[in-house]
Amino acid sequence: MKKVNRQQGRQGSRSLSEAGGRSVEPEVVSARSVGVGRWTFLTNHSHVLILLSQHPLIVLREVAIRVGITERAVQRIIADLEASGFIERERVGRQNHYVVRTGQSLRHPIEAHRTIGDLVGIIKPE
Repeated sequence: MKKVNRQQGRQGSRSLSEAGGRSVEPEVVSARSVGVGRWTFLTNHSHVLILLSQHPLIVLREVAIRVGITERAVQRIIADLEASGFIERERVGRQNHYVVRTGQSLRHPIEAHRTIGDLVGIIKPE
């Protein structure tokens, strides 16, 4: 089965030579742009948590784009994570700064022997 390059539709049909010999890539990779529309092994809560650990000053709009959910859903997830003690939010000027509490245990009994730090540690930024 042939894979379709979803980015080609957004950028037109420019070839690599027309783009100066290098590929043109978006600044933010969204879940939808890479074909994530099916189930994944991690939940949206874990996706948000991982992004906050990697980018403490990230804005909710960017989290929503990267995870592939609405900004309102991100707000609810952040409220859940904060209420459960997995993150702390500090206002810095007009931005929020998020601190992930990596020593907290994961919630489900099957994974409770592991910490948030273990989870975010296996997903390294590229």
